[in-house]
Amino acid sequence: MNQNEIIEKTARYIQKEFRDDSSGHDWWHIYRVWKNAMNICGHEQANRFVVQMAALLHDLDDWKFNPDGDESPARAKAWLEQCGVDEAVSKQVVEIIAHLSFKGAGVENKIDTIEGMIVQDADRLDAIGAVGVGRAFAYGGYKGRPLYDPDSPPQAHRSFEQYKNSRSATINHFYEKLLLLKDRMNTPAAKRMAEERHDFMLKFLDQFMREWDGKD
Repeated sequence: MNQNEIIEKTARYIQKEFRDDSSGHDWWHIYRVWKNAMNICGHEQANRFVVQMAALLHDLDDWKFNPDGDESPARAKAWLEQCGVDEAVSKQVVEIIAHLSFKGAGVENKIDTIEGMIVQDADRLDAIGAVGVGRAFAYGGYKGRPLYDPDSPPQAHRSFEQYKNSRSATINHFYEKLLLLKDRMNTPAAKRMAEERHDFMLKFLDQFMREWDGKD
């Protein structure tokens, strides 16, 4: 298979794998990350095949849906091997996936390749703005978390274990992660795209708190 055929086959595989997801990590999330990544690619010199494969496979081994909390990208690696992807390229894609996710406000998680930066930015863009608000509450409902608990303030998690084991309300998630993402974008294009989405979340939170407190 050539690279375009591998991308198309991978997209079909991922669409089938995630078609029944209700946590905000469904096929359409992955599709948007894929398209965001290609949009950013238009402003950067990067290996477009690596970017697309990492974007399409980035949630296949997500620790949030692994009973053991394992974050090793074993399924992604197996798929790349099945598709006959060159070993060096496969290694680069797997490396991106392994270091992609946010791991806590106080945890440094830096990616040092432009391809990884692009996919990380694309994934983070889909976590903020109007879509990000919707996804946050979809995930909170999926995990059985309350909308908001005034007696449980947000935490700046200092380790991945603290972040991974957190069970706090969905509103806390904005302060623990989502509002931090604008300043953690890697590429100029993503930084620009994040500004409006960040502002939307601030307006949403202001309105949410006004309604929570019964204000006019």
